[in-house]
Amino acid sequence: MASSKSEQLLKDDEPMMDISSLIDVCFLLLIFFLVTSTILPTERDLMLKLPDGRGVPSEDVVINLSVDAQGQIKMKSGGVEEVIDSDSNNRNLPKLVDRLQLFKMAAGPNDVVAMIDVDDAASQQRFIDVMNCLAGEEVTKVAFTARD
Repeated sequence: MASSKSEQLLKDDEPMMDISSLIDVCFLLLIFFLVTSTILPTERDLMLKLPDGRGVPSEDVVINLSVDAQGQIKMKSGGVEEVIDSDSNNRNLPKLVDRLQLFKMAAGPNDVVAMIDVDDAASQQRFIDVMNCLAGEEVTKVAFTARD
């Protein structure tokens, strides 16, 4: 009987750790960091107006953009193809912005329609850079062309 009492005392003396206060502190830290952090939008929102399948009206100015596997951005308008940017590390694309501004001025009250052809091997970041330029110049009519 003495041995059972000593075993019972040993079991009762085991330390127990109360972690409820630790959980409270973790939740408070989580709430603190969520409230104090700021969400920085790195990409712009582009309210796309996808074509309805009836074709592009003739009064709209159409710009054909293509992004190849090496990250080169080419613009084709009026049968002439021009390399806009070949440096895939340049994310601002100032030459594309200039061309878009020229086309918007030339279009006048009509809309500018961007037709984009992206190679499957092209980086997603390069495509997003082109979309950011279109959003910055408020080109909302964007169509994506499929490769055969």
